[in-house]
Amino acid sequence: MMSKQFEGKVALVTGAASPRGLGRAIANTIAKEGGDIAVVDLNKEQIEQAAVDIAKEFGVKTLGLPCNVTKPDDCDSVVSSVKEKFGKLDFLVNNAGVLKDNLFMRMSEQEFDLVLDVNLKGVFLMTKYASKLLLKAESGRIVNISSVSGLTGQPGQANYSSSKAGVIALTKVAAREFAGRNVLVNAVCPGYVQTDMTASLPEEVQKKLTDPMFIPLRRPGTQQEIANAVKFFLSDQSNYITGTYLRVDGGAAIGM
Repeated sequence: MMSKQFEGKVALVTGAASPRGLGRAIANTIAKEGGDIAVVDLNKEQIEQAAVDIAKEFGVKTLGLPCNVTKPDDCDSVVSSVKEKFGKLDFLVNNAGVLKDNLFMRMSEQEFDLVLDVNLKGVFLMTKYASKLLLKAESGRIVNISSVSGLTGQPGQANYSSSKAGVIALTKVAAREFAGRNVLVNAVCPGYVQTDMTASLPEEVQKKLTDPMFIPLRRPGTQQEIANAVKFFLSDQSNYITGTYLRVDGGAAIGM
C-alpha cells in the first residue's frame, strides 16, 4: 500500500472546531495524508468532539484543546500539551480568525481591537510558542491563513483587511528569522470561500460572487481548494519556498 505523505508528522491547526469551517477542512486534509493532529478552538466541547471525529474518520492520533489564541498562557499551554502527547511538532497552521465588518466611520474600537487581536496577535502568539518545538527540530512548516482582503483592502473591513495584511508581514519576518533553522513560513490568501464565516457577509457582497468582473472564475472557492494550497506548503514539494503567499481566489486579486 502506498505510504501517505504526512505519516509520522504532527500538525497543530487553530480554529478547527466547526465541522463546516476551513480549519476542519485543513485538519481533515492533513489527517487523510496520515498526519497526527492537534486542533484548538475556543469551545472545549466542540474542539474535543472535533478531535474524536477526526481520529475516528482517518485513524490518526488526535488532541483537542480549548484555546484563546489572544492569550499567551493558552498558547503556551497548548504547545506544552502537544509536546507531552506527541513529543514533537512538524506543522503549524494559523487559521483562527473572526469578522466584525463595519464602515470606517461606524467601526468601534472594540470591533477593531477584537479582529486585530484574534487575526494578527493570535498568529504572533501561537507562532512564538510553537516555534520553540519547530526550531529545536530544525525542520517544520508554518502556514498562516491570510486573505485577499489583506492585499486589496475591502470597504467595511478596516479591521479585517489590516489584520490580514499584518499576517503577510508577520509571515515574511518569521520566514527570514527561521530560515537558518530550516523552518519554512508561508501564507495562503483565500478569496471568497463558502464557510460559516463568509455566509454572514452582506447580501450585496454575496451577489458579487458570480460576477466575472469581481471573480473571473465566476464562483466562490471551496474549503478543500484552500486546504489543498495549505497541503502544498506543508509538503516536500515546497522545500525551496519561504516568505511568500499564494492567492487562492479565482482571480479576484489578479496583479496583487
